[in-house]
Amino acid sequence: MKPLVIVRPEPGASATAQAVRRLGLQPLVMPLFEIRPLEWHPPGADGFDALLFTSANAIRHGGRGLDALSSLPAHCVGEATARAASDMGFEVASIGSGRVDSLLDSLPAELRLLHLGGFHRREPKAPRQSIHVVPVYAAGELAVPEGFREVEDCVIAVHSPRSAARVGGLVDELGLRRGRIALAAISPEAAEGAGTGWEAALSARTPDDSALLAIAAELCKNPRRWSGRE
Repeated sequence: MKPLVIVRPEPGASATAQAVRRLGLQPLVMPLFEIRPLEWHPPGADGFDALLFTSANAIRHGGRGLDALSSLPAHCVGEATARAASDMGFEVASIGSGRVDSLLDSLPAELRLLHLGGFHRREPKAPRQSIHVVPVYAAGELAVPEGFREVEDCVIAVHSPRSAARVGGLVDELGLRRGRIALAAISPEAAEGAGTGWEAALSARTPDDSALLAIAAELCKNPRRWSGRE
């Protein structure tokens, strides 16, 4: 059985590792990024109808500026983001189970949303709402983990197009063989970000950790079945 390499930032990396162990798999935690708070100033809450959170990192790293916006309800992408918002005292008005686009499609078009998010983010495709974006955190690159040079004959889980692109770049830079490494991607966009030439590359059916780990488990347990799938 192949080990599963987890490259997402903490604390998500450790949370994913716990879930991986419950599946009977061997996690190798090697974060390639670190979440860092940005300096920001909250706009007036009266100019918005609600907050938009697409990642729990915005709540973890938003700092004291969040206090000025506590009167606004929150629309959240994913259960983990919703739990973080609720724990911080926000009223969670809705939870989207897919990408931000599906959540926005379910909301009234006249809403004025304040999106507190990351510096690197995927823009919604065609939002009907008015959305004002304020970056409150960024994912900074970490040094290459020592064990990353041994990831051949492993499966690597990638949670974003940016992390996938860095995985692909490091594999090539270190002279590793893509054909000896399988990728489990949280979305087709993430798989595309890694490029081609992998032993196998599968995308999760929905963009969440449980769906990602389901395909990762398949790759770890039955790598030959998926060999050559891009």
